[in-house]
Formats: sequence, structure tokens, C-alpha cells
Amino acid sequence: MSAQDTHTNLIKQEAQRLGFDACGVSIAVQLDDDARRLEAWLNNGFQGKMQYMENHFDLRTDPRKLVPGAKSVVTLLLNYYPEQQQQSNAPKIAKYAYGTDYHYVIREKLNALLAFMKENIGEVNGRGFVDSAPVLERSWAVRSGLGWVGKNGNLLTKHSGSFFFIATLITDLDLTPDAPFSTDYCGTCTKCMDACPTEAIVSPAIINGSKCISYLTIELKHALMPEGLEDKMQGWMFGCDICQDVCPWNRFSKPNHEKHFKPIPEVLNLSLSEWENLGEEAFKKIFKDSPIKRSKWQGVLRNIQAVKESS
Repeated sequence: MSAQDTHTNLIKQEAQRLGFDACGVSIAVQLDDDARRLEAWLNNGFQGKMQYMENHFDLRTDPRKLVPGAKSVVTLLLNYYPEQQQQSNAPKIAKYAYGTDYHYVIREKLNALLAFMKENIGEVNGRGFVDSAPVLERSWAVRSGLGWVGKNGNLLTKHSGSFFFIATLITDLDLTPDAPFSTDYCGTCTKCMDACPTEAIVSPAIINGSKCISYLTIELKHALMPEGLEDKMQGWMFGCDICQDVCPWNRFSKPNHEKHFKPIPEVLNLSLSEWENLGEEAFKKIFKDSPIKRSKWQGVLRNIQAVKESS
């Protein structure tokens, strides 16, 4: 077995030990096709007010500019599908936000993986990313053989659907790449496209982010919802899982085993009126380690109003 194979196996074994559900490897190259797709997406204005999507274009499409000397991209998946579901009278919250903010959880695991690599392989340079840096995670996941991008724009796997986070570790280590995933198992199914109440999925795998309920309830900082969309929230107060909930592949989703993703009780149980009466201080205290704090209290109140209008 070559040193490349040995190092690759070591990393995959450690990733599994750290709790990741999948690990794939690809060669660090410039993503020319993805660069063209991203440019077209931006030119259509589908990023809405997410100006950060326009920044660092060259870094997004070439990992060697993010990590000098990069040779390999390690992509990791972490399941977040919850065992418990919300009460029927609770305003809807995307499943990824039930527990502790995934940025904290995954960053700790990535740091541990990089430390393991340095201790067991030698002088290794690398950086870990989890959707807070200019990395095209889904493209690398496909190139690493982990799944395909579905019509809803999410990475899909045959064995566990799409309820998982994608993390990326770019390193200057020579590793053995996996075969890219080459089959689209969505076939003729259009359930996600048909179910989106704001028609944000404009064509297969092309999402108009400015119309997506997740964008409207989290990223958009306006005091009011855009005209024509305020009555289409379908009960969603933070994020949206509609296009994932209707996806046939998610019948294979299984509850996660990550203790930090255990749901915050208030996420499962607070009714709409209880949310309204919560108050800003209580909100900050309860959700201090939660992704929900991104909406800020004023955003939550705006979203509650939209939920009322759409009910």
C-alpha cells in the first residue's frame, strides 16, 4: 500500500471516529465548470441581498488560492436529522437549527482531524471550512463520490437522503482521490420543485435564493417580507425544509447520534403565542448557542407576523 493510500485510510478512519457519517477525497483543482455556473447565478441576481456570495470569486473556484500548495480536498458529511419532531402548533423551524449551532460542533471536529493528521502523518498544512468561507462544498462532495446535487440544490445520497452538513478540509497532503459521483438519481421526479410555495427552484438545481423561504426568514434583514411573498411562509419561522421533506430519498433519513444536536426544548414546544411573548432577553439566553440567533429578535418577530399572515 502506498503512503497516499495509507494516509487516506488513516484520515477516513479518524473522520468516522470523530462522528462524521461520510468522508471522500478529491484532487485540489480549479473548478472551471462551477465557476461558469456561479457567474451565471450571480448575474441573474439569485443571491438577493447576500452580497458575500459575490466576494472572493477566485477563492471559491480554486482551493489552491485558499490554501497555498493545496493538493487534496477532503469532504465530510455530518447527519443532523432529528429523532424528535416539533409540536404541531409550534412555528416551523428547519431541522438543522434544532440544537447547538453546527458551526461550533463541526469546527471542533475539523480541528481535531487536522491535529490528528499532524500527529500521525507529519507536517501537514490545511484549513477546515463549514459554509462560512468561499468554498463550493456540494461540488467537492460530488467530486469526492459522496452524492449528487438534486433538483432542490441539495446534495443527495441514496443511503441517507440530504439532512446532513457538508464540511471541507483543504490540505497540501497528497491523498488518494475517490471516483466522482456521476449518476443523477432524481430521474423525472419534480416533487421539490412542485412543492416550493415561492417557486424558488427556477430549474433543476438552480435556486433563486432571493425567493427561498430560508433566505427570507434568515438572511433578509428588512423589516417587512417582500410584497407577494409575505403570505407564502406556510408556517416557517426560521429556515425551511419543504424541498427536503417531500424528497423521496429522505425516507432513508435516520436520527443523528451527535449529542450537541439534541433539540432545544423550546424549539419543539413553544407555540406561536408563546414565541410572541418570549421577549428579547429570554430569546438571547435560550438561543445563545443556536443558529436561530442569526435572525435576531426583530427578525423573529417579523417572521412570526409572516407566519400569521400565511396561516
